Amino acid sequence: MATVLQLKQAPTPAHPLSNNGATMSNGEMDIARASRSTVANGMKASSGLQRGDSRTVVIIYGPGQENIVSVFADVLGKPHRTADSFQGITSAEQELVLGIPLQSAKIDVFSRNRDAVVAINAHCVNLGMPPDTYISSQCDYEFLYPEASFSRRDLARFISFTLGQINHHDSLMSKPRTYFISTTFPDVRAALPNIDILTVGADAVELRVDLLKEPLSDGSFAPIPSLSYVGEQVMLLRQRTELPIIFTTRCTRENGRFPMEDPDLYYEYLFRAIQWGVEYIDVELWLPESIRRKLHEKRGSSRIMSAFHDFSGTFKWPSARAESIFLQSRKYADIVKMIAIINDHNENFELEYFRSKIRSEYPDSPPLSAVNMGETGQFSRTLNKVFTPITHPLLPIIAAPGQMSAAEINAALSLLGQLPKKSIYGISSPSCRIATPYAPFYEKCFNELGLPHQFAVVERHLKGPGCVEALCDQRSFGGAYLSPPVSLSNLMHNSLFFPRLNNGSGPMLTEAARTIGMVDTIVVQSKPSSLPSSAPPMTPSSSHRSTGGSLSPGVGASNELPPSSSLIFDNANWRGIVSTLTRDLAPSAYSGRAAVVLATNADDAASTMYALKALRIGKVYTVGFKTPANLARGLEVEPFNSLESLQRARMVRDKASPFVIISALGPEKSNIVGMLVRVFGGSRGSSTQIRKVFLDLADGPRKGDPSAVAEQSGFAAYGVADTTAFTTVETLRLLVGQNVPYSFVRLASGQGMF
Repeated sequence: MATVLQLKQAPTPAHPLSNNGATMSNGEMDIARASRSTVANGMKASSGLQRGDSRTVVIIYGPGQENIVSVFADVLGKPHRTADSFQGITSAEQELVLGIPLQSAKIDVFSRNRDAVVAINAHCVNLGMPPDTYISSQCDYEFLYPEASFSRRDLARFISFTLGQINHHDSLMSKPRTYFISTTFPDVRAALPNIDILTVGADAVELRVDLLKEPLSDGSFAPIPSLSYVGEQVMLLRQRTELPIIFTTRCTRENGRFPMEDPDLYYEYLFRAIQWGVEYIDVELWLPESIRRKLHEKRGSSRIMSAFHDFSGTFKWPSARAESIFLQSRKYADIVKMIAIINDHNENFELEYFRSKIRSEYPDSPPLSAVNMGETGQFSRTLNKVFTPITHPLLPIIAAPGQMSAAEINAALSLLGQLPKKSIYGISSPSCRIATPYAPFYEKCFNELGLPHQFAVVERHLKGPGCVEALCDQRSFGGAYLSPPVSLSNLMHNSLFFPRLNNGSGPMLTEAARTIGMVDTIVVQSKPSSLPSSAPPMTPSSSHRSTGGSLSPGVGASNELPPSSSLIFDNANWRGIVSTLTRDLAPSAYSGRAAVVLATNADDAASTMYALKALRIGKVYTVGFKTPANLARGLEVEPFNSLESLQRARMVRDKASPFVIISALGPEKSNIVGMLVRVFGGSRGSSTQIRKVFLDLADGPRKGDPSAVAEQSGFAAYGVADTTAFTTVETLRLLVGQNVPYSFVRLASGQGMF
């Protein structure tokens, strides 16, 4: 169990341009900031939301599968209709999702207006594999799905990614470290029962296509797994993990099993992975330049990882050849991966010199992921910071010699002094001690990741910043989450410590914390100047100069927060809300629509309002609170102050009709929430084809069940457990810079996701 401490309060003293080149309005600027708010710990606190592809979406469906069109439309938040052909379809119909039967699509799919239409082949694997080869080759993308265990989450992820509405690459590349784990199973089904545990600490999952074994009817295995088999494997893996997938066909010369005789075969498989919406495509450098260039040109939303492996033992990092390989790789790559076998430990330092040289001489090049293989090269795996390959004890084999688990790398970093032991806190109020079920998760996660940190839950007094600043002003302070969140004004009011940080500028504020005004995460930044230059600047919280003086009793000078360290106030809850709302829907489903937000005060509603701004909600009806000007910017806000105003909102149609209802009221008011949900139930958004969304953020015993009422009224309902789990994931990324899947959080809390 996490340690619970009672800490007494210490004494306190008596306009840019938009994507199309047009000038952005203040509201648009706020929305853009909300979707890319700065983070601490070297990462971008980005929701990853983008406007994406504006072409008309056309779904090609097989016999008896016309219902899949309505599911696509529901995920995109649009009405739908069927069409007989591609002829006459224009981008003006982008507010619709169109469905065309397979046989009809064959007639003119080739001659469609590709600037106006994005064609997706939706194939049910129960109809047999492979899908129609002609349609597969002509479509922009292909979605494979089973009839029995259909996953809306999988579809939402697929369509959001392929249409460019979400993209995690920039956020991943700005993390201090990223890892990927390789599934070395001959059939991914063997990995699925443990996938939640296998992927703790990983930022992506590699599917080693060359290691797959497709069983044949005679009991043997196919020499090369067919595209049909590989497609089903991708489908199964994506249904069970939210992590990006790396699609790899490792050749025989580079420790893989994929034959090298036919380079065109590689193109066929790798391009199909792009069509399947795989996030990262591993393209080996030995492939002809024409193939690498063509894959790069047709990569869509996928990212290309150029891969070079040398097993000769003669490769030298200081050589001209090494630099030449990097320059050749970067031409058609979003990430350059270079891996070699070494014979001497000093070659690890040669690699670090090479890494430093590349960063200095080619600053605009793609990120470099470079490690040495074998036991001698394990030291380099602790120094590499971009997509380090990791293994896990539950895997049948390691993917390459010398691979280490995330826990082993963290243990090595700790021994080297690169990952010092820190004290991380969960700060709660006495009334919320029972309402912090995820506190034990941090200890469990630290153990799973091999992190040396110590975790404790601390109860704070409701007034004054004393106990919080006493925790922060420690040499060993490693960060904290605050549950419930604390207002920024309360933290800064009458504080001696916080205003004197950063030479009197105060703690740094992310855009989210500044706008929301509520802080739920405090992050330690050792070198503030090391924040990526591409990240929007964080704002100082105060212009006060240092006031000097000591803090609370017992905190001596030798134990104070080092002058080289800075504190960053952030808010992770809004990202948890966004992740919940986009779990089964594409972000564009919310764009321009109306929402209803219920709360007793603006502080309780602030994270929700910011999340809705990031989702580009058009209008917000408020109940129970007055919206501050900083939260209202970029939104049209209308309070419900009478039954007449509520009735008017109920009667409007199209996008002005409330599409999402979010309640931040306490559980004691659940009956009131249920009544309001009933008022807006029945109709499905601006169309009878579109399902509305309800999110209940109340935690604790309640008199009624608004979620049950919402589902009976035609809503898709989500609860605080979903938001808390997603928020925990985001908080952990901020505090320790490592990823833990949402599914593991739910699993660790006794609520399995699947």
